[in-house]
Amino acid sequence: MIVQNKKIAIIGGGPGGLTLANLLQINKAEVQVYERDEHKDVRVQGATLDLHEESGLEALKRAGLMDAFIAHYRPDAGKLKILDKDLTVYLNEHDSVNSHSEDRPEIDRAPLRKILLEALTPGTVVWDSQFLSMEKQGDGWRLYFKNGKSYDADIVIAADGANSRIRPYITDIQPVYSGITMVEGNIYHAAINAPKLWKLVEGGKIFALDEEKTLLFSTKGDGTLTFYTGCKVDENWVRESGIDFSNREQIFEWFRKEFGTWNETWQELFMSEDSSFVVRPQYHYPLDQKWETLPNLTMLGDAAHRMPPYAGEGVNMAMQDAYELAECLTSNKYDTVKDALSHYENQMLKRASEITRVTLDNTVLMHEPKAIEKLMKMFNGD
Repeated sequence: MIVQNKKIAIIGGGPGGLTLANLLQINKAEVQVYERDEHKDVRVQGATLDLHEESGLEALKRAGLMDAFIAHYRPDAGKLKILDKDLTVYLNEHDSVNSHSEDRPEIDRAPLRKILLEALTPGTVVWDSQFLSMEKQGDGWRLYFKNGKSYDADIVIAADGANSRIRPYITDIQPVYSGITMVEGNIYHAAINAPKLWKLVEGGKIFALDEEKTLLFSTKGDGTLTFYTGCKVDENWVRESGIDFSNREQIFEWFRKEFGTWNETWQELFMSEDSSFVVRPQYHYPLDQKWETLPNLTMLGDAAHRMPPYAGEGVNMAMQDAYELAECLTSNKYDTVKDALSHYENQMLKRASEITRVTLDNTVLMHEPKAIEKLMKMFNGD
């Protein structure tokens, strides 16, 4: 095995990084995960995750974790409603015997992280390790972290997300703005703090589309309602709007204007004090991105192929990256680590290009006039 007696450092303890660590450990590789969170019990933000058969679920199968997944997934969390601004219902999978959600089971991010963490050898994850920089050290790398510590590794894998600090060591290809900026929000104890919306979502998901804007909702098992607004704005809107996005009242004032013609039920999104918000301009990488493979450094997940969330592929791609990379590094097909990484990157970039194209098509569709009509045709296979 080409990684025998080599120290592998994974930067980032999200689903992709933790999946890779599990698969490498199964094959007796020496691996350490460096995660910026202070400890394992930090609140995990973000929507629920729908795992796909050929990617996320396949990764869990290879890691021997399907029983744990089945014990923690939420059968009804993927049931979808499609509404317009006036709450007119165009699709309600809660009333359907068969729904699209059955093929893509949902799990909250926190339980998935717990499953992946508990399967690792104790001490694999080094917490409170925010990556700052690295430099070549012999045939490997020396890694420097914000906490003042440094570590050496023979192979480094970036799993540190859309704003990866390691990606610039691999390529200078820059992301492209999609034309859409989202405001992500979490309303905690939503049954109390947003009762109308909590009742409307029924423990599942909502796509609300109208006026070339989107509101996407999902629920968590802990009673949190997560939502994303989607609006067509200039790339520099966050900086030039004059809005203090750490100020809930200023965000709410923007929402009241931007979604002013929408049913008043939607206004519950910003009425609770028990909530958090973050603004997220949506970027993607060029469909034809390519770089020269390095001998002992690569990346996976959003670090390699960030994109808007309008196809639900982000975590699934990261987990598929993980099992394909693990297979390349632990098989006997390649003479060198660089050969293995080259094969991985070639197939990963081809797959990412295809999925990015689909995602961008969906992003345009959901922010077009007559978006619901077009989305329903897509759901019906027309």
